[in-house]
Amino acid sequence: MSDMDAEQLTLDGLAPRRRRHRAPAQHTPAAEHPIARVVLDVQATHLGQTFDYLIDEKQSDAAIPGMLVRVRFGGRRVTGVIWERADASDTPSSSLRYLERVLGDDILVPASMRRDITLITDAYGGTRANILRLAVPPRVAKVEKEQRLVAGFARDGRDDGRFGAGNGDGTTSDSPAARIAARFDRLSGMYDRNLAALQDALHARAAAFRSFVFDPLPGVGQAAAALAWMAAESLAASRTAVIVLPGMKETRDVLDSLGALGLTPFGPGRSGTGGWSGDVAVLSAETPPIDRYRAYLAVATGQVKCVIGPRAAMYAPVDGPGLFAIMDDIAYQQADGMMPYAHARGVLRLRAKAHGGVFVALANARSPLSQMEVAGLPGIGMPARSAATALSGSTGSSDLSDAVSGPSVAIRPLPSVLKDASPWIRWLSREELARLADPSIGARVPHTAVANIRVALNAGGPVLFSIPADGVAEALSCANPKCLRQARCRKCAGPLQRVQGVAVPRCRWCGAAASNWTCPHCHGDRLRVIRVGAAGTADELRGLFRGVPLLLSSPSQPRGVIEEIDHRPVIVIATPGAEPRVRAKSGPGYGSYAAVAILDAWTSLYAPGLDARVDTLAAWMRAVSLCAPRTAGGQALLLGETDPAIAQSLMLWDSSLLASRELDERAQTGMPPVVAVACVWGRRDTVMRALRAIGALDGDMAVCPMPGGSDEMAMPGVLGPVPIPQPRTVDARELEVTADRVRAVVRVPHARREELAARLKTEVARHVAAREGGELRFQLDRKDLI
Repeated sequence: MSDMDAEQLTLDGLAPRRRRHRAPAQHTPAAEHPIARVVLDVQATHLGQTFDYLIDEKQSDAAIPGMLVRVRFGGRRVTGVIWERADASDTPSSSLRYLERVLGDDILVPASMRRDITLITDAYGGTRANILRLAVPPRVAKVEKEQRLVAGFARDGRDDGRFGAGNGDGTTSDSPAARIAARFDRLSGMYDRNLAALQDALHARAAAFRSFVFDPLPGVGQAAAALAWMAAESLAASRTAVIVLPGMKETRDVLDSLGALGLTPFGPGRSGTGGWSGDVAVLSAETPPIDRYRAYLAVATGQVKCVIGPRAAMYAPVDGPGLFAIMDDIAYQQADGMMPYAHARGVLRLRAKAHGGVFVALANARSPLSQMEVAGLPGIGMPARSAATALSGSTGSSDLSDAVSGPSVAIRPLPSVLKDASPWIRWLSREELARLADPSIGARVPHTAVANIRVALNAGGPVLFSIPADGVAEALSCANPKCLRQARCRKCAGPLQRVQGVAVPRCRWCGAAASNWTCPHCHGDRLRVIRVGAAGTADELRGLFRGVPLLLSSPSQPRGVIEEIDHRPVIVIATPGAEPRVRAKSGPGYGSYAAVAILDAWTSLYAPGLDARVDTLAAWMRAVSLCAPRTAGGQALLLGETDPAIAQSLMLWDSSLLASRELDERAQTGMPPVVAVACVWGRRDTVMRALRAIGALDGDMAVCPMPGGSDEMAMPGVLGPVPIPQPRTVDARELEVTADRVRAVVRVPHARREELAARLKTEVARHVAAREGGELRFQLDRKDLI
């Protein structure tokens, strides 16, 4: 037998399988609108457009715009959303593929949500796929069947009619409508007459956009009660409500306040179908995926019209006019950390205007943007208007700059009510201690503060000590007692800090090592820590208040953040955001601290960032709001030197004082929100190429005209670039030998905000498509410019 006749022996059953050549599937294009334009779950910027696919006649009824589909893209299957259907495509018919499958029977992205997503991408320079990744949770098929049964159960007439049942006037003494009316009567006696204008806007039959800035009263639960009333009023008018909160603690507060008005949280229903029902849904990234998808589906299908939660709730798929509110718009948590880095305040205001609804920004510390909207400064993307003009619903220009920020009406507490609701706030500065003849001037806790706190402890209440920070990093300053200036980097003038485990201080901005540092002012070479942590504070207070138990509430402490404490004589040391709640002496709810002391107020003078003063005031007002009112003997102490504008705003509980000063200073220096800004960062050569491409170096965006000013007041359109540290994935010891990473700030008038976003998006898409080396990213409305 020759080699040509040889055969490979095989065992029975192990012979190689013969591949069957399947005949191509027979498709018939849909008779009407056979083209589906699909937004694919592909995050690359240069692939952010829609892609055309053919619709089979068998799938024509199911392939509705807003449905999830599975398609072939390249060599893999991807998920997408049908954005719209069309009669023809610009793509050659030979290159078009058919939809493989339509997922589910429910529209997950309604028409109004698709319109909102398009507006958001235009305003922040991202792609629709970027927003869909954040807005639509992963699909869970079994949830859809359960919720469909619940919807059918409600349509059969077994709904209890939340706001309609009652006597001849449509209400009963304990109905939700009666509770809402009672809540409004109580609030109307606390706030000015613009509160009635807000109620009229929430009940307006015509879809007219209104915008308000709400300053709540101090006290535990005051802000949550006001937001709950707004949401309930909107639901009573058969409208929707979306409320975005800084965290889950505030979310639970608003949920409890809504429950007091007769609204039930979205949860397991009593119908026996396995689905959930309720009036208020919570959308949060912290909830399990199945519960988040269930809540999202209930909102998208119209089963639930009220949505609350942290930042993820800003993309709730509500339809029609309604309330879009945000609490603490100045907080870091309100800015998204993923492309396109949208800010919750801008998203909610933009959606409120698109829906013809009501936007409300509620915060103890008013942001400069809110102050700009209330003041109605001319030339800042909006005309100067009176409160009556803003209440009329007229919005002037229709571009995105006016949608993201525009004229608003302020709602403030009545002066007499505010005085009684706030604690007695004292600023124990050097001048005040000298007037009181206190011999402990310069001490961290002077004798006057010790005496007041002892009185509060003897009265049987807890005392809160708020410290600025507690962690592994320590800010540094010159140790010369005649200098005490903050230690800064030689390269970029950034603040120096010492990290535990690292001997040499490093720059917080560029990460450069500060070996052999000397002060440029006094030439001293010694450094001192300007922030004392919780443990050091506890050791100091044990000597001043012997026998009083101490609790440390901080993420850096072994016990972590303490949620609640009993109402008893105890000293609590907490960092901003980690202040425990005080349980009521009897019954449900929360009580108040007998006294609140803010330590190391002078560290606010060293805080970096554009919003440093506003952030400081927000942290202090959040802590002081936990104190009992002056009518109950509550007192708050501000210990240390600080900016007089911050101290005055805190003592008078009027954050508009600081916000007005911030706005004036930023108008003089050309800082946001007076102008629109975009931060561009990445490798130096890539950033410089992008700045030149968008015309920011030597083009039409190289000069930024200031609002309301002449040509002589124009300022450079680009600030920087300045060095920034590498991502956290890079070891700090490698920074000196790695590629140069920088950030630049581009400034334009508000009228050109949308144009700037489009240019940056185009340049990033070109950079990615060309596969050029180096990082290139951008973000509009960034909180920290450097």
